[in-house]
Amino acid sequence: MCYDRYVSICKPLHYGTLLGSRACAHMAAAAWASAFLYSLLHTANTFSLPLCHGNALAQFFCETPHILKLSCSKSYLRELGLIAISTCLVFGCFVFIVFSYVQIFRAVLRISSEQGRHKAFSTCLPHLAVVSLFLSTDLFAYLKPSSLSSPSLDLALSVLYSVVPPALNPLIYSLRNQELMDALRKIMPGSLQKQ
Repeated sequence: MCYDRYVSICKPLHYGTLLGSRACAHMAAAAWASAFLYSLLHTANTFSLPLCHGNALAQFFCETPHILKLSCSKSYLRELGLIAISTCLVFGCFVFIVFSYVQIFRAVLRISSEQGRHKAFSTCLPHLAVVSLFLSTDLFAYLKPSSLSSPSLDLALSVLYSVVPPALNPLIYSLRNQELMDALRKIMPGSLQKQ
């Protein structure tokens, strides 16, 4: 998403070349493949852990940190290693997002018209807000000290980072589509009246 925003704002004349159907398919395939590999590694490792404190979790999801609490051997160190590697990869993606948004904001601030800046910011800021909400709640859920851990807080955090961001995306894009429909109604007043 941030690469799409970066190209559309910073390199608008190259948008068709840089983000053609082939590039989008490659990015989607890479995201799906890496997510599948990531989940496969965690699932295989989690199922190999011996559990000695029962297997019942009072959680919204069966998440890795809570399963590790049920483990009774040192084999959970493999999972911690996977989480450390994953954290490094996520940090690399985060740096890419930050770099992209710095470039976007620099380009937007150079736009001379107030309306153009407003349109560019209204396109980028909702995405940035959703990404920030997801990352901040996810990081807090996984990196908070165990002294702050409580079932209600863990439940609230897991709902915040797993349910709220995906639910906000359609809302954000439907708002953008409404603006698009209003603009089309102004351009072609008779053709969109039936909808």
